[in-house]
Amino acid sequence: MSHEPPVFQPMTADDLAAVSALEASLQAFPWSQENFADSLAQGHVAEVCRIGDELIGFSVVMAVLDEAHLLDIGVARVCQGQGLGTRLLQRAIERARSDGATRFLLEVRAANDAAIAFYRRFGFSQIGLRRGYYPATIGREDALVFDKDLR
Repeated sequence: MSHEPPVFQPMTADDLAAVSALEASLQAFPWSQENFADSLAQGHVAEVCRIGDELIGFSVVMAVLDEAHLLDIGVARVCQGQGLGTRLLQRAIERARSDGATRFLLEVRAANDAAIAFYRRFGFSQIGLRRGYYPATIGREDALVFDKDLR
């Protein structure tokens, strides 16, 4: 990993293979390259983070009227704990706010204590539960629904 500063830029079709490979290294049930391509085609706000030539993070946000919904976010394991996830999420929230969103929503696996703590640090609050939302090794796993007021 180089000592260059991270660079954030819009995700493009050229990033899809690297983004889906990164996602597959992070998730037991990852989005496919087609899922990311569909998000770009639908005009979702998608960003990547690179250090040098290496893609090390991404976020995907869907805007609907005055709400923004975090669909996916990830940072390479070797780069976790360095504030890059924080920067990706901050950038996504600020972009949503500047695009007119007054509310930011996301789902997180009920068992993902690290992610739950991460979102709570940003002022997200649990507002609901989606039973059986995520695929799991055995059966399905519940999602906790979180939101944050952007006003």
